[in-house]
Amino acid sequence: MRRLRRSKGDRALLEGPHLVAEALAAGLVLEDVLVEPGFLEQTDAGEEIRAILAALPEPPDEAAPDVLASLADADSPRGIVAVAALPRSGVDGLPAEPDGVYLFLEGIQDPGNLGALARSAEAAGATGLALAPGTVHPNHPRALRGSAGSLLRLPVAVGVEPEALDRHLAAARPDADAPRWIALATRGGEGLWQADLSGCLVLALGAEGPGLSSALAARCTTRLTIPLAAPVESLNAAVAASLVLFEIRRRRSG
Repeated sequence: MRRLRRSKGDRALLEGPHLVAEALAAGLVLEDVLVEPGFLEQTDAGEEIRAILAALPEPPDEAAPDVLASLADADSPRGIVAVAALPRSGVDGLPAEPDGVYLFLEGIQDPGNLGALARSAEAAGATGLALAPGTVHPNHPRALRGSAGSLLRLPVAVGVEPEALDRHLAAARPDADAPRWIALATRGGEGLWQADLSGCLVLALGAEGPGLSSALAARCTTRLTIPLAAPVESLNAAVAASLVLFEIRRRRSG
């Protein structure tokens, strides 16, 4: 479990009752479950924990509070941790839809940012999340916590090159138009409220600071600018991406 705190493999450390419950609801296989003695009797969490235990194939093991704390990445694991089999595929694991909306992340290193982006993407109805090589792994405990369960449900592909995503979408939807790649620009791009957001879209997002690589920026045929009130010049990348994703959802919801 300690090794999984920096997980880049097909097993994930789930901390706290919410993530464990979401994993069970998603049909994931829990390999190990540890609970803190007496946690069931806590009035603020007992009912939720009892529901989790009822869904487990066998009773969990108990671990002393200091042991549980030493296993978890969070400062306070809230009484329960579990290990789940959570394999991540390449680009072939993404559904290909003619009007799909995909979030492509390049160079994101903060697992909390990845989790927040995945949560917004799922909430906005995005089709899938593609992670370029070098991006933080979606099974990182802080990414899973930040996603509040979205990284357990949203289709996620790791180690994806832009060309591979284009080929995958083209092969699965040969009669549809090629996906349109979109980049965010602090200024000088098309206004978000006026831009054409129809068809299959890939919203590309780079790390805070460096942004997109020159090669990926050149692939983006559309640059979007979010109108901001002065004197604010820019937004956090996760906030900006969320605004775009929800504007796409608003347009398509009729």
